[in-house]
Amino acid sequence: MKWKRFPRPRAHLPRPARPAPRGAQSRARPPASCARPRRPAPPGPDPRRGPAMAKRSSLSIRIVEGKNLPAKDITGSSDPYCIVKVDNEPIIRTATVWKTLCPFWGEEYQVHLPPTFHAVAFYVMDEDALSRDDVIGKVCLTRDTLAAHPKGFSGWAHLTEVDPDEEVQGEIHLRLEVVRGPGPCRLRCSVLEARDLAPKDRNGASDPFVRVRYNGRTQETSIVKKSCYPRWNETFEFELEEGAAEALCVEAWDWDLVSRNDFLGKVVFNVQRLWAAQQEEGWFRLQPDQSKSRRGEGSLGSLQLEVRLWDETVLPSGCYQPLVQLLCHEVKLGTQGPGQLIPLIEETTSTECRQDVATNLLKLFLGQGLAKDFLDLLFQLELGRTSEANTLFRSNSLASKSMESFLKVAGMRYLHGVLGPIIDRVFEEKKYVELDPSRVEVKDVGCSGLHRPQTEAEVLEQSAQTLRVHLGALLSALSRSVRACPAVVRATFRQLFLRVRERFPGAQHENVPFIAVTSFLCLRFVSPAIMAPKLFHLRERHADARTSRTLLLLAKAVQNVGNMDTPASRAKEAWMEPLQPTVRQGVAQLKDFITKLVDIGEKEELDLQRALSLQAPPVKEGPLFIHRTKGKGPLMSSFKKLHFSLTTEALSFAKTPNSKKSALIKLANIRAAEKVEEKSFGSSHVMQVIYEDDAGKPQTIYLQCKCVNELNQWLSALRKMSISNPGLLGSYHPGIFRGDKWSCCHQKDKSDLGCDKTRSRVTLQEWNDPLDHDLEAQLIYRHLLGVEAMLSPQGSTGPAVPGAAGPPGGPQIQPSQRTALGDKPPAGAADVRPAPHALTEPPARCSETPPWGPLLPRQT
Repeated sequence: MKWKRFPRPRAHLPRPARPAPRGAQSRARPPASCARPRRPAPPGPDPRRGPAMAKRSSLSIRIVEGKNLPAKDITGSSDPYCIVKVDNEPIIRTATVWKTLCPFWGEEYQVHLPPTFHAVAFYVMDEDALSRDDVIGKVCLTRDTLAAHPKGFSGWAHLTEVDPDEEVQGEIHLRLEVVRGPGPCRLRCSVLEARDLAPKDRNGASDPFVRVRYNGRTQETSIVKKSCYPRWNETFEFELEEGAAEALCVEAWDWDLVSRNDFLGKVVFNVQRLWAAQQEEGWFRLQPDQSKSRRGEGSLGSLQLEVRLWDETVLPSGCYQPLVQLLCHEVKLGTQGPGQLIPLIEETTSTECRQDVATNLLKLFLGQGLAKDFLDLLFQLELGRTSEANTLFRSNSLASKSMESFLKVAGMRYLHGVLGPIIDRVFEEKKYVELDPSRVEVKDVGCSGLHRPQTEAEVLEQSAQTLRVHLGALLSALSRSVRACPAVVRATFRQLFLRVRERFPGAQHENVPFIAVTSFLCLRFVSPAIMAPKLFHLRERHADARTSRTLLLLAKAVQNVGNMDTPASRAKEAWMEPLQPTVRQGVAQLKDFITKLVDIGEKEELDLQRALSLQAPPVKEGPLFIHRTKGKGPLMSSFKKLHFSLTTEALSFAKTPNSKKSALIKLANIRAAEKVEEKSFGSSHVMQVIYEDDAGKPQTIYLQCKCVNELNQWLSALRKMSISNPGLLGSYHPGIFRGDKWSCCHQKDKSDLGCDKTRSRVTLQEWNDPLDHDLEAQLIYRHLLGVEAMLSPQGSTGPAVPGAAGPPGGPQIQPSQRTALGDKPPAGAADVRPAPHALTEPPARCSETPPWGPLLPRQT
């Protein structure tokens, strides 16, 4: 057998970056004292550089809990929630936890961003019903801080005081040049414009002006009223002495008539560097004033966070085909083939990253139409190493984690249809429910009016009756939902049922196939959704203490039904005994449901999939307020509530969810989806969709959402669905054209290109996101690189794959080329698969470098 290498990827790869010399960091990322301009990217791809590589960053955020927060209410407590901002742009709001100084949120998010973002900040707020919400404190993590923690930042962080002079945002456009003449040299500073300045006034804007200071002399621009996107185009000159060490300071301020002016940010330049450069022009990020002393750390409480930064460079699809074909070929062959890559991935995956790897593999195979085959292979691998039926799928194996991800991706809409009405009823009733006699409290039982107080026995009986009603309603809804369950989910459960029955035959294991199905359906899908409905998008807010207890008891009852009412489950909590008749009845219902669920043939599966593809569910839907213009006069704040629906074809609306929909905007015509300044309509949470009508003329529609989360979810959905559209805008107006000018920058040309940059790459990850095959392949390849040391055999630097296509003596990837390749996969091989143990034990006669390595420098 001859061993060959994959050829290098055909996409253009940059040369390895040389390490910066000591003391040269200011040239790569200068501090405020030596600002560098942010130069815009070229308008289009360079045809000489080959296929484009998509670069993006992702933030994995988990807001766990807070502790020792200060009391902001007269009751001696607070109602805390968190706002997450990326570069001062609010993108996430957690639920409010009422009346506590030690709130628990446990909320997880994933945000996709351009690689140029600077910082993510977590603001802890106290919600007030009658006044403006109070700011408790904040935690700010810069991009450099996150990059210094490859495994993520995790732990407690002290909240710091929010200083208005540090709450700056935006950029300023400057042109600096050294002018030489017959007399002394002069430093010329042209203040052109600014964008996205912080609104400091109650009208949602500012009155900005710029103050330029050098060598004891100060000059100021004119004041631009009511704008966060001012344009000045003013020039100032200062006498410049050669060798002077004085710095040039450019400060932005908000002018106030009565009170003191508000600081908007500053940029400081090293004049010595200007001497060498002679001229600089660009957009400069405004920096805060950090000269003030801070309040003692810990006095405002702490916040527990888990934040991880991912930077990815995704190559064109063709570069990932060898890896994708290798994985797909192995899955198609199943356990009958000689492939060992999937078992090796499972063996080398740590507990911390197993969920991420499982999700990436699952999405990759979903895109290839092989999700059922992939899960079936994992089922067989786990069954092969399981000897006791009662331990089957109880560990956090790759099979268990992959099945969890599969149900969330493929079955979330089904879960909402079955479980949503029951959860809504529990939240609306807000009944006091308790089955544990040791937890019954008299104050929660109480009496109203002239009614006598309830006894403990009456409370327990009423609680049992309430839970019986909810459990019966849930089981009935589940029994009626066979046809509503997605065909791929039914087919996967069928494979699981048959595999387990083959592995554990006999009358003594009669319930084992049913328990295998319920271990995923009930224990890992339905029950967690009942206990935490907000995390499964069933509710917008967390439940209060009373409702949480009801949901917990209902989830326990569902788990008992899922365990087929075994003696072990009954022995754990004897006080659940009042529900046993309903549980036993539920076991029979559940077994009947599973029998019907797995009774699906290949023809029926294809028919159901075809029917579902013809009735594709909307990507996003819900009520929004649409703003309309009347005539040619000023824009009026008239709006109307309608039900909007975003599909893969268009954004449509209707009067009600069930009425006939009218197509509003074709998806292919969308050019941008962005936020609108609050001052434009006097309302927050307004977005604009810029599109072209059938005649090719630009149009804008304004839509108002009810909260910041809904606003960002709609923006995210619109951006992801239109990301491949030709003609996407690079700039836009965050205001409106009122009268004869734009409200944001006061420009009078309605066709002006825009005063702010679009944010088409800022999106939130959702369970119903469209699949990105190239990204999933890149994430899997990155994982393989991370565990390469485990896969490398003794005396070799990388795992080997025999039979890879490629010319003999192909180019070798040297350690010095490692930086250039980054985390990019090899390309050029077609339909290759490893022989048994090929990734760990290459044959002794192999003299060539294995096709997967060396990808990392040899460790000595």
